[in-house]
Amino acid sequence: MEELMNRLEGKIAVVTGSARGIGRAIVEKLAAHGAKMVISCDMGESSYEQANVVHKILNVTDREAIKTFVDEVEKEYGKIDILVNNAGITKDGLLMRMTEDQWDAVINVNLKGVFNMTQAVSRSMLKARKGSIITLSSVVGLHGNPGQTNYAATKGGVIAMSKTWAKEFGARNVRANCVAPGFIQTPMTDVLPEETIKGMLDATPLGRLGQVDDIANAVLFLASDESAFITGEVISVSGGLML
Repeated sequence: MEELMNRLEGKIAVVTGSARGIGRAIVEKLAAHGAKMVISCDMGESSYEQANVVHKILNVTDREAIKTFVDEVEKEYGKIDILVNNAGITKDGLLMRMTEDQWDAVINVNLKGVFNMTQAVSRSMLKARKGSIITLSSVVGLHGNPGQTNYAATKGGVIAMSKTWAKEFGARNVRANCVAPGFIQTPMTDVLPEETIKGMLDATPLGRLGQVDDIANAVLFLASDESAFITGEVISVSGGLML
């Protein structure tokens, strides 16, 4: 049991979009499993009880701020072993009604933000000849969803980018994978109409909404050496949605 709880021993992890929800669960999971330090990054303030977690304010669309942040982490800890790209937003609307501002905002955070973070962090990983890059996609990126042209484009885009990075970085033992959540229970789903929840459950063979811990467990696996021969893959954590 102790060995399992220390599966990330000595590793330095960076997690974006981590002030709450899935991102926060990922930070807490990585910290609980022995990471030397988990750096939580978000636009909002947050605090954690674990001594091996520190929170930083960071905008993933700000390339200069990211460069400064990565330089500071490398100076203090000497490396970054794990990057979890979780920062993301939605600005939904049917294609005919979607504004350019809605399109640009989602692309800038969900797609360009992932590009910005990965480009900055991967340099350190490539030099060290080791690292794991995990990006949160979505079943929407695999199957599409009405009213989410912008979101679907970004979540499909990060899958394509991750597969490309797997090929570019593989020779230096740096892996890139995606996790694609399905319907996950969050405060947002708690206020949905009962018929909407029923529709979600009917579409999910396992018959329940996922929990944030289900996503965090998949990220933990991809961050650990247990997945050392896995790269360029998408793990759908969706209870069998859209099989």
